Amino acid sequence: MRVLMLSTPFPTHFTPMVPLAWALQGAGHEVTVAAQPDVTDAARAAGISAVDIGDRFHGLDVLLRHLPPGKRPLELMGPTPPEKMAGSAKLWETHARYLLGAYLEFARDWRPDLIVSEQMELAGQIVAGVLGVPSVQHRWGVDPLSGPSRTSARHFLHGAATRLGLAGLPDPDLLLDPCPPALRHPSATPGAPIGYVPFNGAGSAPAWLRVPPADGVRRVAVCLGRQTLVLNGTGLFRSIIAAFEGLADVAAVVTAAPEFHAGFGDVPGNVRVVEPVPLNLILRDCHAVVHHGGANTTMTACAFGLPQVVLPQLVDQFASAGHLEQAGAARVLAEAAPQNDPARVREAVRDVLDDPRYLRGAGELRRDMAAMPSPARVVADLERLAAG
Repeated sequence: MRVLMLSTPFPTHFTPMVPLAWALQGAGHEVTVAAQPDVTDAARAAGISAVDIGDRFHGLDVLLRHLPPGKRPLELMGPTPPEKMAGSAKLWETHARYLLGAYLEFARDWRPDLIVSEQMELAGQIVAGVLGVPSVQHRWGVDPLSGPSRTSARHFLHGAATRLGLAGLPDPDLLLDPCPPALRHPSATPGAPIGYVPFNGAGSAPAWLRVPPADGVRRVAVCLGRQTLVLNGTGLFRSIIAAFEGLADVAAVVTAAPEFHAGFGDVPGNVRVVEPVPLNLILRDCHAVVHHGGANTTMTACAFGLPQVVLPQLVDQFASAGHLEQAGAARVLAEAAPQNDPARVREAVRDVLDDPRYLRGAGELRRDMAAMPSPARVVADLERLAAG
């Protein structure tokens, strides 16, 4: 079986599909990722065949040109309300129409038996419909986006689909959902479960990880992704780092690209600032995670059963944070003012470490995720879908 994977041009949109690609390859199937270089770089690093379609996207440039110096999006616009969720996905409607011809040209030559797209990639369903093969959509995690945006996508892509002989934008034949039941968004169409396998990019475990925290000291990982820093997030990192001052029984590990380290200034003795490390490699000995609510970070922290402090910055991150809080696994600071206040961040970190309710909530999510069918088991479903 030949499986074509498509993704919008952010590596973090693609990485939730990597374990399924590995499982397909392990079962003897041929997998190729067709995408812009932003994604194909990540695919090749994960050992998956890829073909470049179009130029590099540089997606953060769209946001950066609207940001005043020193202001991050949350400080400028506030949290994304539910009624604006659909509008935030319109970029991907335009993206699908723009690349549809190139995807279709490649797919006609490569002749896949199945097309798998991540949740915001819309061209794959049209390509599959034209070729007469099944299409699968794979969610990232908590999904407040694809449901509200579907009506707009149907209207926007209707002409492109009908010109290719279809009745309109087809629905996927199968929707795969790695999200545990407690975190599923009410607007999300029910899907078939697929177990989440933590993968946050290629990398190696650093040497310092081999030294466990001292007795009685709890390690907290701080990971807000490169996107947060690029979008004027250095001040937020300074607030978080300052929050660990005086927490004698806590050791923080802050991951950030080296070009931003100087902007953090002096750091407390119990804080280690390191270059980016795939999160799944460092959580084994951690007791909590501070993060921005990104889908991969959220799901990885849940898979490890860790309490979380969530500081959402953009779009779907607010809904993800809210569901974590409702599940009893996280403290959330959703506004810019408390995020920028080291005392408020310190209080949230101390709360999730000291109150056993957060560990219990996180443990329940971990158990629910572990009970979901692994990607290897899902491969059999995909084989039947393609054969049928």
